Amino acid sequence: MNLLLTGGTGLIGRALCKRLLAEGYRITVWSRRPNEVPALCGEAVRGVADLSELDGDTFDAVVNLAGAPIADKPWTTKRKAELWASRVSLTEQLVQWLGAQSHKPAVMVSGSAVGWYGDGGGAEMTERSPAKAEYTHTLCDAWEAAAKRVNSYGVRLCIMRTGLVVAAEGGFLARLKPMYKLGLGGPIGGGEHYMPWVHLDDVVSLVVWLLQTPDCRGAYNASAPNPVTNREFARALGGALNRPAVMPLPGFVLKLALGEMSRLLLTGQRALPAKAEAEGFTFTYQYLDKALAAAVQSK
Repeated sequence: MNLLLTGGTGLIGRALCKRLLAEGYRITVWSRRPNEVPALCGEAVRGVADLSELDGDTFDAVVNLAGAPIADKPWTTKRKAELWASRVSLTEQLVQWLGAQSHKPAVMVSGSAVGWYGDGGGAEMTERSPAKAEYTHTLCDAWEAAAKRVNSYGVRLCIMRTGLVVAAEGGFLARLKPMYKLGLGGPIGGGEHYMPWVHLDDVVSLVVWLLQTPDCRGAYNASAPNPVTNREFARALGGALNRPAVMPLPGFVLKLALGEMSRLLLTGQRALPAKAEAEGFTFTYQYLDKALAAAVQSK
């Protein structure tokens, strides 16, 4: 299968390339850094800077994972424009290009995030749950809407609303582990908000499953079946690193330092992968302690 990938140099994209290459896929990555693609994604992976370089090529599938990191910088007006461009505008451009091709891919798997739901409090949230109108919902909803336009070309679309990715290298754990190793980890704010985590291996497996299962379509929560509160997460990460996790980070400090972006750390979603499980997908890492142990030990 010939596959076009965006976001290939990111955490999920690199792991996905490794998996798909092993399964015999041919992969092309649309990237701002095409010269770095073979080193980051695999020597057999082709990198292109512009979709015009692909005119005349045919693709059986597309995976759209591109998006600037949402938690790297405060949400200034400029940063929000960058987040929008890297998700919504890029997806619009991709879909427009696909529509102009004489050969359409059979399937597209497109990224989104559990932030689509907004702050869910303690309520269980499945793909049928309504959203709360706030910035993360607005951004993710526009991102998903841009991807949905591919349906008009007869392309089967699956959307992944991904949670916090647990990985040995990179991702949010890379930021937390140094503090925890110094004994400075602990709950954030009240610690009762939920963290919809998912192990990197399961995200990759879900992408492959969605690509290869013709009946799959629509939105899927890419989050483990057993989300935990922030306080439970802190305790589990401290345990995995053999460190205490009792140093709380007050919410007002985050609000002063990060402004609106502090909601990423002070709110959450008790998201459940109801649709994927109902349709036959099984998560390897269903419980956080196993996922953290695997991430810590494989480092």
